[in-house]
Amino acid sequence: MIDLYYWPTPNGKKVTILLEECGLPYNLIPLHIGRGDQFSPEFLKLNPNHRMPALIDHEPMGGGAPLGIFESGAMMMYIAEKAGKFFPQDPHGKYEVTQWVMWQMANQGPKLGECGHFRRLGEREGDQSYAVRRFTDEANRLYGVMNNRLYDRRYMAGEAYTIADMICYPWAVNWKAQGQDIEEFKHFKRWLAEIGERPAVQRGMAAGSDLSMDLSKMTPEEQEKVRKMLYNQRARPAPDA
Repeated sequence: MIDLYYWPTPNGKKVTILLEECGLPYNLIPLHIGRGDQFSPEFLKLNPNHRMPALIDHEPMGGGAPLGIFESGAMMMYIAEKAGKFFPQDPHGKYEVTQWVMWQMANQGPKLGECGHFRRLGEREGDQSYAVRRFTDEANRLYGVMNNRLYDRRYMAGEAYTIADMICYPWAVNWKAQGQDIEEFKHFKRWLAEIGERPAVQRGMAAGSDLSMDLSKMTPEEQEKVRKMLYNQRARPAPDA
């Protein structure tokens, strides 16, 4: 059984999509990021970067003690390899997929996250026009990368559906909030619709749908506390020797 420490964000949904596609049993453990669960001493032992998701596989490949993994890309590579699905292991196929997993982790996720952040921020922290333009344009560039990749192949890594598609999908569904016009990217649009029709993708995207953090129902003081915790973090001091 896999324990998945989770909150329904795009990074969490990447992993639930794969678990659903593989048909592997898993236990969803809510990690309420607005409450600060990610900073608990227990969770920091599993993920020193204090971010979700993270997992513990109690029946790891090769046996032995339970295996803990953080970072969604590493988790997906492990799960797919364990299941023997969606991640070819021949060198050409493996690294065709791996490079797009790395692209998502280094480019699509962080830049679209910043795009959404600054577009939501408004004028609360002063003039954000440069940041909004900077990251909206970068989002546009990244959608163009995907669109150009998909014009002559069905999926991100070729003709086979892989973790390269699953890891990109949860961030891509938010194109409208990122200030993009999907009609500009017809090959991406075709891919997005096809991936979204998969039953396992729908189940993975719906995982934890009963979990929520509605800022509109909080007092201004509570909202500010959550924002400070999520967006204004600084280094944590190392423990005493």
